[in-house]
Amino acid sequence: MTISKDAYRQFQEELAALDKAQEQRRQHAKESPMDSARREFLALRDRYALSVADVIAFFPEEEGVAYLQGLIAAAEAAPSGVRKRRAKRKAEEGEG
Repeated sequence: MTISKDAYRQFQEELAALDKAQEQRRQHAKESPMDSARREFLALRDRYALSVADVIAFFPEEEGVAYLQGLIAAAEAAPSGVRKRRAKRKAEEGEG
């Protein structure tokens, strides 16, 4: 009996997909319940575009505060980079 290369390739792809799914289940089994809930909630936040208030209400108080601090730090860091680039562009335009 000869197996076609396409059937063999498809079998290998399906086997790889099963191995990957099994590995993901093992990794999720090692997570603490809080880590699992956090991962699932963050996926839902991205999927349904939940607000900051939704996120803060979900997490314990200290983690909500840490999340807000991270957002504030990211917001403060991002505009300074944009300002520097704009200033650099204006300087280049002035020279050119």
